[in-house]
Amino acid sequence: MSIWTRISDALSALASGEPLSAVFDRLRTPPERSVAFTIAVIALGAKMAKADGLVTRDEVTAFREVFQIAAEDEAQAARVFNLARQDVAGFEDYARKIKAMFERTEGPLCDLMEGLFHIALADGTYHPAEDAFLERVADIFGLPEHDFRSLRARFVPDATPDPYAVLGVTPDMPMADIRGAWKRLVRENHPDALTARGLPQEAVRMAERRMNDINRAWDEISKGKAA
Repeated sequence: MSIWTRISDALSALASGEPLSAVFDRLRTPPERSVAFTIAVIALGAKMAKADGLVTRDEVTAFREVFQIAAEDEAQAARVFNLARQDVAGFEDYARKIKAMFERTEGPLCDLMEGLFHIALADGTYHPAEDAFLERVADIFGLPEHDFRSLRARFVPDATPDPYAVLGVTPDMPMADIRGAWKRLVRENHPDALTARGLPQEAVRMAERRMNDINRAWDEISKGKAA
């Protein structure tokens, strides 16, 4: 059964007039969490799309890139997007429910933030309202500030990404500790680890980009130290 069929089933289970955010109270354990994860990224992305005042074609395309949405599944993705936009609940309510769903593990929340950054930067600009939105969501999720800075360093094109920020380390740390941080990130982002966190297979492109960024940062630091 595809993720989109399972999403359709989850939406069909909503009672008449029940908000989309209600699904986050029900889909707390694997494999249902992969459904909730996909809904969460689309729903928060829909709320974020309001932050800069418009929804662009690039942002819609970004949803398709994150989840590799086939033509036959576009209607279900659009349905989630529209339900979230129409819901009177604010994005903070959504973020709190999602936080509660993944309350015992930080990994899926970082994955979700990564999807949101991908969508925010889809049109080539990073609007101040989007930055405020993402920072507030990260705060509700309880993500450490250095994790948020690391994500922003990798995605926001206003400067060359700081390799130390990408790895969540500082230049004054011993090389052994920096290497340990790199190896930990590689281990945590192995496909098996992502599946265990509830990341749907449709979102593997996010993980591929993340691994490229992590390894590029390590290469830059290690070559710089050697020089």
